[in-house]
Amino acid sequence: MRAVVQNDKSRTRFRWLALGGGAVTLAAATLLSGCAEPESVRPASGQGGPARPQDPAARRAAEHARLVAAARRWGLDQVPLTPPPAPAAKPRITAREGFEVDHQEDWNLPPVFTTVPTRDKVVFLTIDDGAEKDPRFLAMMRELKVPYTAFLSDYLIKDDYAYFRKMRSYGNTLNNHTLHHPYLPGLSYEEQKDEICGMQAVMKKQFGKAPTVFRPPYGNYNQDTLVAAKECGIKYAPIWNEEVFVDHWEYREDDRRLRRGDIVLTHFRGRDDWDGTMVDDMRRFLNKVTREGYAVARLEDYL
Repeated sequence: MRAVVQNDKSRTRFRWLALGGGAVTLAAATLLSGCAEPESVRPASGQGGPARPQDPAARRAAEHARLVAAARRWGLDQVPLTPPPAPAAKPRITAREGFEVDHQEDWNLPPVFTTVPTRDKVVFLTIDDGAEKDPRFLAMMRELKVPYTAFLSDYLIKDDYAYFRKMRSYGNTLNNHTLHHPYLPGLSYEEQKDEICGMQAVMKKQFGKAPTVFRPPYGNYNQDTLVAAKECGIKYAPIWNEEVFVDHWEYREDDRRLRRGDIVLTHFRGRDDWDGTMVDDMRRFLNKVTREGYAVARLEDYL
């Protein structure tokens, strides 16, 4: 059983990060002008040629000022932390403890895991299903440069594939969550294979490629699930260690805390299901992980 933890209220007062030197002035200027291009990279009045590029320090200060303004605009307590570069040597992913399938390693089945083994102080945001298609969510995550992985079910996304194409164009990864989101252990092997391989075909047709990452609906699976997934071209089957909602968190572990490399789940849902929006959900998520010193990294960078 996963434990439900406290409903920590999202702070409304914005906490400024320490900005060195002239960065405070840059932040204030950016707040007044929104996301406008910094004056220093525009051609001077009356000059036809391109402006000289900024030096690296000026570019970093301008980008930080932009992120400060974006964090304030979306109601965050502080700017989300920047993750480290993707590891050159990928960690070895193994099946989680207690996995009941026999001879997993011998069969080379896709491992089911809740946490990526890493020393980096990062967590991974994953979002399931696809029912809610909130354009403000896309704008928020793009402005804040927060990566995430979507696990999609066709019956929920087929009315608006374009929304998820835009999501992918912003650099986020789209993965397999079956055609109809069934309880897979209740199906025969062939039925499970149809659900997984069928979604692979949809993904290739609609988004240009079939993914190698798959999440079983509800996190439920059996040996047939993983054998079928392998047959469909799947290499990894991550589930999750924590789940975030608009008004609370749930934890798989009894100590109720984040760990390095944890996979966090949420869903594409809105006011029809929650007392809030996806933006509210992301505000809760980002405020907590940033406050605890975690950056949000891209899951696929570690696979």
